[in-house]
Amino acid sequence: MGDSKEAGAEAPPAGAGAREGLRLLSPGEPEEPSAQASALLLGGSEVKSRAVVKYSSAPPRAAFARLEEKTDLKLPPANWLRESAKLGPAGTTILGNSKKSKPFSSFGMAYDFIDSVGNDVDVVSDSENIKKLLKIPYSKSHVSMAVHRVGRTLLLDELDIQELFMRSSQTGDWTWLKEFYQRLIDQKWQRKKKSKEHWYQKAILSKFLYYSINGDGAAQPVPAAAEQQESRSDQTDGSDGAAWPAPFEMPSSVSEDPIASSQGREPLEPSYIVGHVASAAREQNLTPLFNDGESSQGLKNDFVRNILWTFEDIHMLVGSNMPIFGGGRYPAVSLRLRDNNKPINVLTGIDYWLDNLICNVPELVMCFHVNGIVQKYEMIKTEEIPNLENSNFSTKVIKDIAQNILSFLKSNCTKEGHTYWLFKASGSDIVKLYDLTTLCEETEDKYQNPFTMPVAVLLYKVACNMMMKKNQNKKHYGTIRTLLLNCVKLLDKSRHPQIIASANYMLSELFQLDEPKKEESSESPLNENSDESYSEEEEELGDSDENGCYSAGSDPPDDSKAVAIIKSVGELSVPEKYKSTHQIRPSCAFPVCHDTEERCRLVLSYVLEGLKSVDSSMKKESDLPAADPSTPIPLKYEDESARGGPEGLEKQMALFLDKMGSLQKGNYSSQSGMIPGSWQHKMKLQLILKSSKAYYALSDAAMGLQKYGRALRYIKLALQSHDTYCCLCTDMLSEVLLFLSQYLTLCGDIQLMLAQNASNRAAYLEEFHYQTKEDQEILHSFHRESSCQGFAWATDLSTDLESQLSVSCKCYEAAHEILQFSDLKSQNSEHYVQVLKRMGNIRNEIGVFYMNQAAALQSERLVSKSVSAAEQQLWKKSFACFEKGIRNFESIGDATNAALLLCNTGRLMRICAQAHCGAGHEFKREFSPEEGLYYNKAVDYYLKALRSLGTRDMHPAVWDSVNWELSTTYFTMATLQQDYAPLSRKAQEQIEKEVSEAMMKSLKHCDVDSASARQPLCQYRAATVHHRLASMYHSCLRNQVGDEHLRKQHRALADLHYSKAVKLFQVLKDTPCELLRVQLERVAFAEFQMTGQNSNVGKLKTLSGALDIMVRTKHAFQLIRKELVEELAQAKSAESSPAAEAAPSLNREEVLRLLSIFESRLSFLLLQSIKLLSPGRRRASNNMEDDLALRANKQIYSQLLRATADRSTSLVDRIDLLIHLLDQLAQGSAVQ
Repeated sequence: MGDSKEAGAEAPPAGAGAREGLRLLSPGEPEEPSAQASALLLGGSEVKSRAVVKYSSAPPRAAFARLEEKTDLKLPPANWLRESAKLGPAGTTILGNSKKSKPFSSFGMAYDFIDSVGNDVDVVSDSENIKKLLKIPYSKSHVSMAVHRVGRTLLLDELDIQELFMRSSQTGDWTWLKEFYQRLIDQKWQRKKKSKEHWYQKAILSKFLYYSINGDGAAQPVPAAAEQQESRSDQTDGSDGAAWPAPFEMPSSVSEDPIASSQGREPLEPSYIVGHVASAAREQNLTPLFNDGESSQGLKNDFVRNILWTFEDIHMLVGSNMPIFGGGRYPAVSLRLRDNNKPINVLTGIDYWLDNLICNVPELVMCFHVNGIVQKYEMIKTEEIPNLENSNFSTKVIKDIAQNILSFLKSNCTKEGHTYWLFKASGSDIVKLYDLTTLCEETEDKYQNPFTMPVAVLLYKVACNMMMKKNQNKKHYGTIRTLLLNCVKLLDKSRHPQIIASANYMLSELFQLDEPKKEESSESPLNENSDESYSEEEEELGDSDENGCYSAGSDPPDDSKAVAIIKSVGELSVPEKYKSTHQIRPSCAFPVCHDTEERCRLVLSYVLEGLKSVDSSMKKESDLPAADPSTPIPLKYEDESARGGPEGLEKQMALFLDKMGSLQKGNYSSQSGMIPGSWQHKMKLQLILKSSKAYYALSDAAMGLQKYGRALRYIKLALQSHDTYCCLCTDMLSEVLLFLSQYLTLCGDIQLMLAQNASNRAAYLEEFHYQTKEDQEILHSFHRESSCQGFAWATDLSTDLESQLSVSCKCYEAAHEILQFSDLKSQNSEHYVQVLKRMGNIRNEIGVFYMNQAAALQSERLVSKSVSAAEQQLWKKSFACFEKGIRNFESIGDATNAALLLCNTGRLMRICAQAHCGAGHEFKREFSPEEGLYYNKAVDYYLKALRSLGTRDMHPAVWDSVNWELSTTYFTMATLQQDYAPLSRKAQEQIEKEVSEAMMKSLKHCDVDSASARQPLCQYRAATVHHRLASMYHSCLRNQVGDEHLRKQHRALADLHYSKAVKLFQVLKDTPCELLRVQLERVAFAEFQMTGQNSNVGKLKTLSGALDIMVRTKHAFQLIRKELVEELAQAKSAESSPAAEAAPSLNREEVLRLLSIFESRLSFLLLQSIKLLSPGRRRASNNMEDDLALRANKQIYSQLLRATADRSTSLVDRIDLLIHLLDQLAQGSAVQ
């Protein structure tokens, strides 16, 4: 008959039809009223009790057979100790023959109902222990119980001192406890034997129950195996004690099946954790710990029923074997046998009442006998039991006793993992609580406590169960950590490596490595968190009279070892004598890590402990590669010449990709010979993977702090971890491949930053070569499995810039290749895009590096020499990198970065053009076809960049930059064609046309109107273009002969561009020389026009225009004078404070040259004006005005001649004089 699960079934009506004799419930009827809450009004006070059956192995209830009077119970019934279909698989247990609870019985229940332990339940125990505790104030019997704490749950087990000491005499175990007991409690201890009356009463009860389930006496023969089992059962009962298991040790051989199935009740035995762990591998990556047989030594849940009993506000998980009968008018009754000559006392009444409450049985049937002869039956309701004659007791007092005992235990049994002993000697009123773990630790072998292993396993299971919950709030992580730390503290590392390794791995899993820790209760620093679990009010529970707890100092000398003492059992009946702390949860604050490094270091410390446990469990230690953990692992440093530079990288990359391909096929290459599928293999894989994540997080944090040497060291350790993982792994998961891609991407970032910060290389080298002892020990564990050199090509700190850039590029390429495996590209599109962006960026960096090298070679090369092969090779490398980078960015639709790389390619073309300038002397040079070809290619790439961007709105800064470069290219090409005209290949007119077109295109892409940092440059460029165009048309006009229409057109264009150039130069405040030069050219242009005129009137008009231009140069002279005065002031301040920096100064030679030209041209114009205004050549009209102009011009001319004759005049004075003369001309004294 299968096990039955019952929850929430209601009791059948009390008035159901009754039938005499034996009756079995139909399959649809519940075995018992499993979830019926009862509120009993007894003695004027209300006691709340609710029982829910969590598990039952009992068969459907049978109606008991009412025995006839005078039935002799001393005679055995025919079915005595025989199996029966009515009993089901529970056998004789259901009839109470195995009443004595087994050691560790509470642990068996706790393992089965792991969800309840630590959170929802206050007590887990056998019902017999619960009853014994609640009867303490009424009983003179001794009490001896072991108490363990897990979270807020207490586990209570009977601690049979006599049995323990008998074992001690045979095996030597528990010697320390026996000596302690004899020294402090009972110096003349000896084993007390049970009386004959005890065995007589036990036998008669058993016969009565067998009579009651089978009135006709029919029975089936017992099979031989069953007979042997029953005989063993009799022997066990005869000794009145269950065999205590030896202290737990790990079995020599552990099953390698990670999904060991279990049968029978649910929740399962220790394999329960295995199934959950396997199913949650994707969430927590936890490794299976136990199989079915590993921890079954006496820790089975052998109770017929497991009941969740709520008594007032106390929640208890109770195991019960009480026989329950039903049928007819009595759907659920308990059956008791009483000697009619002995009245029911209080202890018996409490016993019956509590049994019925726990099992939610509404009625009690008592059969009275005299010397084994049945006399009568009596039916009593459960709520009437406290009022029976001679057994009156107050239910409220029982409630107070329960609350006080629980409060006392919870207030003093504070340390998880410790075994406490609650002891009351026979006839004594004093109850003492001892910490056996502390006493055991004082002995030579602190692991002699047989509770150690079951407690450790339970702590582990509770922690694991909490970890498994998908919606587990992180605020419980502190509790989980405390459970695991206490589990590890209890165990001997040499005896239990598997549990320790698994616990340490789970400890490492508590810390999130990819984000800052956000703790709700993160006020206390790390060192304030205790390894034990204390209640929040523990500090308030000191030595006070209110709660009855006294420190060792106030006890008699004999009680100095006691943790706490109840001086009188009568205190337990006083309401709230002890503070109620059973609802207070342990204060297990999770450690606050102030930064990523602290968090990762904690993780690595747990990983290291786990690795040590795994390695220590491995056999054939002598066959493994020897290494001293205290000796640093040498970090290989090779010179780039030895490695072969980028060419060597190509070979190493090919080997790496071959290895990755072989991993996809499941190749296995561990050096230690670890068996795939063993717990060591699985656990080490998980620990190695966790260490790689921690080192990656450390590297990323160091990268953020710009500690690039440290970052490279950590990413090297991460990649060495991953290399070891690859050697152990038989089936590479896509998730792990993604991690590797991320590690290589970060490694590429670090190598790039090292290349860009070469000035701090010494500091980075020091950071890179530093190693902590913890890192050395972890690496030592890795070296047992792998050489850890699989990624050496990516993690060397080179001193060569090209090599660092190449390594960075290869890292990104390897990360990209890995994403091609297992369709990672589509599953992790964001990371894939980032990798491609980095590939495009590093290829741009390498392209710029080669381009700058080519430019440096070009600058060192003599002008007369042709382009070298080295330069051309650098151009090809640079161009190839730019092309690949452009394809990378275009593949992800990154138009902006693609435009920037196109812009850089255009710059490379310009460098190529500059390298092909004509050989020979400067005056013989012409603009070569190669220059034109490369400049046109540059223009094409710039135009492609603009097309890539589309509009300026997409990225204004990049758009403006590309436009500027394109304008510069057109301008440079036009300037070179204008200055070094290829007259040997082209006609003058064609050259002028090409120059004009290029200049106009340069103007088109030169934005002078938009306000930006580049606006002054654009204005200067535009002014220079207009100046050059005006000069070209001026030159064409001078050299042109014939076509008058063309001459007129050139004259107009020259005048137009001169005026535009002047306007733009006037806007700029720092180009006075350029403005003066343009104005002088305009004057020269006017002089040239005047030479072609015949009439005095025309000449005089042109001359007047030229003088007007001279007057307008006043602004340029004022700017020059201002700068000269500032220079003088700075010179004086520099003499007084030499440290002052001088601002950029004017080109004095240029100023003097322009000043001399200006003076000569002004002198010439004034002289020509005087000649034209002389009486012999002037007009008849305006005589008065002409006379005034003539006199003014003569006066100005005279002053100018005297000034130019005086060579000692300073530059500022000369400029002041010119400004003064120009003011006179501006006042209308000149020619009108």
